[in-house]
Amino acid sequence: MTLIDLTVPSLQQRSLDTLPVAIIGAGPIGLAAAANLVERGIDFVIYESGDEVGSSIRQWGHTRLFSPWKHVVDPASQRLLEATGWQLPSPDRLPTGTDLVEQYLEPLARLEPIASRIRTRVTIDAVTRQGMDRTRTARRAQTPFLLRARTDDGVEELTARAVIDASGTYERPNSLASSGLEPLGLADVADRVSHALPDVLGRDRATFAGRHTTVVGAGHSAANTLLALAELAEQHAGTRITWLIRNAGAVRVTTSDDDELAARADIGRRVDALVDAGRITVVDRFEIVRLAPAGDGVRLIGARSGELVEHDTDVVVNATGFRPNLDMLREIRLELDEIVEAPKRLAPLIDPNVHTCGTVEPHGFAELQHPESGFFLAGMKSYGRAPTFLLATGYEQVRSITAWLAGDVAAASQVALVLPATGVCSTSLAADGSSCGPEASGASGCC
Repeated sequence: MTLIDLTVPSLQQRSLDTLPVAIIGAGPIGLAAAANLVERGIDFVIYESGDEVGSSIRQWGHTRLFSPWKHVVDPASQRLLEATGWQLPSPDRLPTGTDLVEQYLEPLARLEPIASRIRTRVTIDAVTRQGMDRTRTARRAQTPFLLRARTDDGVEELTARAVIDASGTYERPNSLASSGLEPLGLADVADRVSHALPDVLGRDRATFAGRHTTVVGAGHSAANTLLALAELAEQHAGTRITWLIRNAGAVRVTTSDDDELAARADIGRRVDALVDAGRITVVDRFEIVRLAPAGDGVRLIGARSGELVEHDTDVVVNATGFRPNLDMLREIRLELDEIVEAPKRLAPLIDPNVHTCGTVEPHGFAELQHPESGFFLAGMKSYGRAPTFLLATGYEQVRSITAWLAGDVAAASQVALVLPATGVCSTSLAADGSSCGPEASGASGCC
């Protein structure tokens, strides 16, 4: 077979080094990639779909992280910030999402080398190679990336020497239906279905107070919402809580006393206690098929023990987890695990059936590479559907990636990571922000 190279000659002659690295997403990992590129002297542009940096985190900003400050700040970012007089907040305190944004991400984004390269309200709809779809091979690695972007002024196309997709997964929840497809009837009740981690005790209080809420999901996002709803029920009469799960038990939340993750065991014990006290009603082995209006509420229709059953509620919280948006990468040559939807070499290291956040091995550009040279998934998006991600892991990913982009293969290959002894990827409702003490739900081994 003869490959015919139809690439525009002027593009072939143009050095990729004259183009910036495109970073998709201005969250912690995207900004960490920027900080590492600043230290490497490599130009970049950050494209953020929200109005501000950290837009996804702002949506769950009321929630407190399990990991303390000393584990949620990127080393390169810390060096840049400390050069301006910034100081790391109390290392052992647990920040909320809002703390993380206001005390860390916003100061980082204001640094001139980064601020001048952030474009907000820019949604990347597709990534490809300039003048090439995924079938074209000749001189592919020497051809710029092309990003199709949607802005307030319309659609534009942007070029880049490399792409780091750190756009996360929060905007892409898993389906409520057991099939993985959007449940039938969702459009008819969409206004009564909440995204994961609503601000039950604050911004969204009126949605839940005095009403019957059904939380769907068996992970720590579900557990946090259950705990918040239980607190709301103490304050507002008539607030009822149902926990609907697909399996016979929520093994990722309700854990034994010998769980190696103290924070995870703690949140599990708190939820177990509420269930035992009758404050949370559990409906197990319920596989949702369809949603339908039920007066002002929602009817969940599904299978349970081989029979068709129904469950009525006022509000549904979808806490079933998240998945990556891969539609935008249809013209990129990806090599993904067929189950987890993570890079093929990374998937065995993060398999949630084997690993927790604290047992994931250090990894870098080698495990994150795809057949598309110069393209990387980083951060939560690199984990596909696995829920075992830690910020510290993402920071090491982008350190290695940027070293590889700089041609420093030795540094890129020397991946190392010190994770908290009880590193957990979820969040807690600890009120005082301390990682020590009886109310702490996320400790780093200090107690």
